[in-house]
Amino acid sequence: MSGHSKWSTIKRKKGAADAKRSKMFSKIVKDITIAVKEGGPDADSNPRLRMAITNAKGVSMPKDNIERAINKGKDKDGASFTELTYEGYLSHGIAVYIECTTDNQQRTVSNVRAIFNKYSGNLGTNGSLSFLFERKGVFVIPKGELDQDEFELEMIDGGAEDIEVDDDFFTVTTAMEDFGNMQKKLEEMNIEPENAELQRIPHDTVELDKENALKILKVIDAFEDDDDVQKVFHNLEITDEVMEDM
Repeated sequence: MSGHSKWSTIKRKKGAADAKRSKMFSKIVKDITIAVKEGGPDADSNPRLRMAITNAKGVSMPKDNIERAINKGKDKDGASFTELTYEGYLSHGIAVYIECTTDNQQRTVSNVRAIFNKYSGNLGTNGSLSFLFERKGVFVIPKGELDQDEFELEMIDGGAEDIEVDDDFFTVTTAMEDFGNMQKKLEEMNIEPENAELQRIPHDTVELDKENALKILKVIDAFEDDDDVQKVFHNLEITDEVMEDM
């Protein structure tokens, strides 16, 4: 599962260097708003809201912004968001799975289709790529002063399927049904992850030469730059050579 920690590292790099920080915040505001509308404004009894707030803190979103997003979710007359997914193929057979949150479905599908068309991709029907991906819980946790052996035992007890370690972070992967159990385990240990989310992990990845891989990643960036797109998952293998040029 080396792709998990590698992609998490990429997201941290992009986040740290991203001049469009407000766009990142707007995506999290949508997550918080929907979480509140679904399960109420009390984070203690709303796991989805807890996750969204955790991710907001992970990108240093100011507390005032988080509170405004919660209040926005409580507003019964506020904008109503719909969650949509789109699936398709880019060049070289790279599969992409796109999760969106929108207040205008027609605009969103038009934008997504336009990106596929611009880069010679094909928008497929919903469910056509579900067999290529599996939903997993992925937690990115700062190492800090944690004792690695003790921490790993606790994570296994919480349902961890895989634990990867780099210089500064643990990346813990769980089955989708164990996501909530892992959240509770981390709360019991007073550990706040930098990021916690359900990801669509490819069963197999496709490796391309560096030039074509970077071209694919530019298309991924184009999708991610759309205001309605929350997450983009794909089955491109991110090699160390590609990582160096990102």
